[in-house]
Amino acid sequence: MEKLFRQAADILARSQRLVVFSGAGVSKESGIATFREAQDALWGRYDPHQLATLQGFRRNPKLVWEWYEHRFGLLGDVTPNPGHLAIAALERYVPHVVVITQNIDNLHRAAGSSDVVELHGNWRFYRCLGGHKGFTRADFADQTDIPPQCPRCGDMLRPDVVWFGEMLPPEALERAFAESAACDAMLVVGTSGLVQPAASLPTYARRAGSPIIEVNPNRSAITPLADVFLQGPAGEMLPRVMNELATIMGEERTASPISPVLRSQ
Repeated sequence: MEKLFRQAADILARSQRLVVFSGAGVSKESGIATFREAQDALWGRYDPHQLATLQGFRRNPKLVWEWYEHRFGLLGDVTPNPGHLAIAALERYVPHVVVITQNIDNLHRAAGSSDVVELHGNWRFYRCLGGHKGFTRADFADQTDIPPQCPRCGDMLRPDVVWFGEMLPPEALERAFAESAACDAMLVVGTSGLVQPAASLPTYARRAGSPIIEVNPNRSAITPLADVFLQGPAGEMLPRVMNELATIMGEERTASPISPVLRSQ
């Protein structure tokens, strides 16, 4: 494994334009349950399509809103783990780092990553069925309606996350493909590589001739593309890579390689 950590660090040390592509695995180490795992005894009797589709929301908006209140309440208590911190710390060594994530939990931003492309949205934001976007809880804190009404047009508010059957945000997806095609290295962390179109991002990097590092507890659909495969949790693997990277960059190993300033959730 030490040889693999060094190989990964060498790739990062040479990179000028790095893409980090992350999935649910990196946040699971912070204690975040997947969508289905979050359906505990209280919610397990509901089909996901009742809780995470536009049709389900229109049919029973109160039910869907209360489900997300439950889920977002759980997210509000979590903090970035060493995997998130290591990813944020890469900005100290690589001139251009963009994080492309399938997660809605805001933990990359909270860890200190400055350029994050969120393919599935962010749990801290809301939009209305009429198309107005960018609302936070402060914008409807004084309302008692469930779900609340849009402050601009009065239509129902919903979480600004991607539901089943919806397209990914065009701007985010376009940038994700552009960055993947232009990067000189890609770090893939905690994703199965099965959900399209995001799963094709490593293929874009490979076509551009960029080396790929994968960090995952289990082999995935992306593993055959990887130049370096580090099998294990990101919170354990990435700090060790960062130690190697710090050494290559001439820093003392005693210096912490994963200590960016945490940002407020």
